[in-house]
Amino acid sequence: MPQTQAPSSETRFNIVVVAQSGRLAYEALLFAASLRHSSPGFTGRLLVAEPQPGPLWPGDPRISDDAITGALTDLDAEILPFENRHFGASYPYGNKIEMLRAMPAGEPFVFFDTDTLITGDITRVPFDFDRPTASLRREGTWPDPPLYGPGYTGIWKSLYDKFGLEFESSLDPDYPDEYWRRYLYFNAGFFFFRCPQEFGALFEEYALAIRDHAPEALCAQTLTPWLDQIALPLVIHALGGGRDTLPAGLLDGEISCHYRTFPLLYARENDAVVELLETVAAPNRLKKVLKGFHPIRRNVYQGRGAKVRALFDRDNLPKREAAIRNRIRSQKLWMR
Repeated sequence: MPQTQAPSSETRFNIVVVAQSGRLAYEALLFAASLRHSSPGFTGRLLVAEPQPGPLWPGDPRISDDAITGALTDLDAEILPFENRHFGASYPYGNKIEMLRAMPAGEPFVFFDTDTLITGDITRVPFDFDRPTASLRREGTWPDPPLYGPGYTGIWKSLYDKFGLEFESSLDPDYPDEYWRRYLYFNAGFFFFRCPQEFGALFEEYALAIRDHAPEALCAQTLTPWLDQIALPLVIHALGGGRDTLPAGLLDGEISCHYRTFPLLYARENDAVVELLETVAAPNRLKKVLKGFHPIRRNVYQGRGAKVRALFDRDNLPKREAAIRNRIRSQKLWMR
C-alpha cells in the first residue's frame, strides 16, 4: 500500500470500540488483531467498551465468552465497563454515545465500529483532534423527504435551528439544493475528538433532544436506526469540525476498512483487505476462538467468502449496496 505522510504532531491517542455478547465480541477481536498487525507502533490504549447489566437490558449484555476476553487481553486490549442511562436494548447504536462518558477526560480518542479492520499504520493518520470528522463512506440513507415536503433543506435546517447552529456553513457548494450530498451527513463507523467527555455530552444531548422532541419537519421521518447518524453531523459542526478535516482515502481507505459484514467484505473489498483478514485470523490461538462465530467460520475458514468473491467484478460493482446484498442472497450466501 502507498505510504502517507506522518502527522505533524506526536499526539498520543486512544482507540475505542464497543463490544458485547455475540457478534460484536468476535468482531472486536478481529479488530484488535488487525490493529496489532498493521500498527505495531501504536502506543495509545485500545479500549473495548462493554455495556453492563441494568434495567435497559433484558439480559446480561457483557461479553459472555472468557476465551474472547482472554484473547483480547493477550492483544493488550482493556475492557471498559459503562452504564446505559438512555438507550440500551431499545437502541443499541446508542452504546457509541453513552460509552464516551466512561472514557478518560481530556485524552484524544478515535472511535471505530467493531466491523472494521485496521489495514495500515494508524499512527500515520494526521488527526486534527480539534476538528472532528466521521466516515464519508455512506449512502443517502436519511432523511427520506416526503413527496409534498419538507425536502432535505427544510429537514436539516430545522435541526440546525433547534440547536442554534449555523446551517449555511455546513453545506457543500459542489452539490445542488435537494441533493443529499450537499448536506453534512456521515456514517458513524468512525469519529474522533480531543476529549470523549466533551464530545459525548453533546452527542447525548442532541440525540435525546431529537428522539424526544424532534422538530415538526421530522414528523414523517423514521429515527431508528438513524438517530446516531442524524445527531453526529450536528455535533461535529458544533465542535468546529466538518467533512474535510482528514485527507481523503486514509480512513475507510488505505488505513482502515469498514467492511460491515463478511459477505460484503469478500464481495467488494480489494485483495489486500481479504489477505489481511485471513492473515490475522490464521494463528491457532485466535482461530480456536473466532471459529465459534458462524459467519467467520463459514466465510473465512471454510471458503464461503471465496464463493461470494467470485460473484463480483471489483472494477464493476453495482452502485447500490442493496444490489450487492441481493445478489449474495440469491446464491444463499448471505449471513451476518
